[in-house]
Amino acid sequence: MQSSYSATTWLHSTASVRRRARLCLTVRLHTLCFLVPPPPCCLFVYLPACLPGLVVMPSVTSMPSSFTQFNPTRLRSYVLRLPLTTRLLLAAIVALWSAAIPFPWIRDKAALAPDKFDLTQMHRLNLFPLMHIGFFHLLFDIITLTPLLERFESEFGTIVTLSLFTGPFGLLPGGLYLFLEKIILRGNTAVMGSSVWVFLLLASEAIKTSKSNPNFSIGPYKIPTWTTPLILILITSALMPHVSLLGHLCGAAVGYLWGLGYIKFLVPHEKILRWIETKLNLLGRLPHYVSVDQKTYGRYGVLPTTTTGIPLGGGPRSPLPDGGGQRLGP
Repeated sequence: MQSSYSATTWLHSTASVRRRARLCLTVRLHTLCFLVPPPPCCLFVYLPACLPGLVVMPSVTSMPSSFTQFNPTRLRSYVLRLPLTTRLLLAAIVALWSAAIPFPWIRDKAALAPDKFDLTQMHRLNLFPLMHIGFFHLLFDIITLTPLLERFESEFGTIVTLSLFTGPFGLLPGGLYLFLEKIILRGNTAVMGSSVWVFLLLASEAIKTSKSNPNFSIGPYKIPTWTTPLILILITSALMPHVSLLGHLCGAAVGYLWGLGYIKFLVPHEKILRWIETKLNLLGRLPHYVSVDQKTYGRYGVLPTTTTGIPLGGGPRSPLPDGGGQRLGP
């Protein structure tokens, strides 16, 4: 209760009118569009919407009731249930940032710098989303990326997620950024950070959400749901210094293409993926593995079933009904 009061007091008394209006608008957009994570710039305002360890009250109009106590048990349970590729990518992000502390040259080798890029520097397209400038850049990107990445892997499977985020989802936004920055704008701004993936996934989710909720209202105005990531990109660029607007737009562009189905051909056919999973027994060997065959295996594999048909008590068995069982920035 005390933390709720202090947060509310800060919002209503300390913040300027203009800044408070911007932040409240962002919270409103986020809530109405049903998108999971917020942009890093407004993390301290609606962090409860990002993590299951924080409980958000249904109403966002009354600010005093919106801030509730932190729940470490739910947060710990959520972290322990993260799927495999999500864990690997988050571990790679933390490992690269840690390695760059004693060896700063690693950061320079991983950054997507237009003037240093050629055919011998293709690794930059894969590494720039994993590298971060500082601790808070790392922290904000991890908090905003984790729920979206976990949701994506739970929907498409571990193999698909790993192949996309170690390949096309780095190459496409990175290549588009290099083309626009170096050839069109004649600039030379190096970028890094996983926020390019954040807005890629947000754009994909916005397309999906727009099919059931095409518009949301702010006062008398109706705004298309698919524009939400673009609005968040503009707000992030306005509130945060040294943020790459172009880099975020490139990530969102690829996310829109994915959400609309134009680049689904990048994923191998499900029969091939299913054959690989069966041949290598990935579901049995790898913990936290998510199968691509969601209809057959569910989210985390086959649920245990009884095939003998003999109950433990030896008596008659009652029938059951069917179905019981720049940062990105300079």
